[in-house]
Amino acid sequence: MFEKLFMLVKNNAGMAIIDNPEIPVKYHEAMINEASSSIIEVLKGQLENGKLKDLIKYFQFPGIYNNPLINSAVNKFANKLNNYYGMAPDEALSTAKALIPPVMQEMIQQSKSGQNNDFALGKLLSSLSGNYNITALLSELAVA
Repeated sequence: MFEKLFMLVKNNAGMAIIDNPEIPVKYHEAMINEASSSIIEVLKGQLENGKLKDLIKYFQFPGIYNNPLINSAVNKFANKLNNYYGMAPDEALSTAKALIPPVMQEMIQQSKSGQNNDFALGKLLSSLSGNYNITALLSELAVA
């Protein structure tokens, strides 16, 4: 799942990172990794903080642009760009907003369409939880 997410970020990194004249080429790959890890950290944080139902709702009702998960991932990535790559806060936030929402929207679409089994809700949650079999819990929550 994590490799697929990296590729999804890389495929969406065009204007935000790859074609951004403010970002040196030597940082492209690292920033794509940072974007991927920011998304994973936010999704894992939901599980670790007992917000599984909120995470499931995120995938079931993808009106995501006002979603706190998106905002958390955007802010986490923007902070990394600012702290580790010296980007100005406004530029870092703009870059994060250009990349993270489309990637997360595509994750939702792929989870629903079956295009990519790695983003199917059960498999995604299993990966985030360290390959714990989460199917029984999903069944209990009536979302499997």
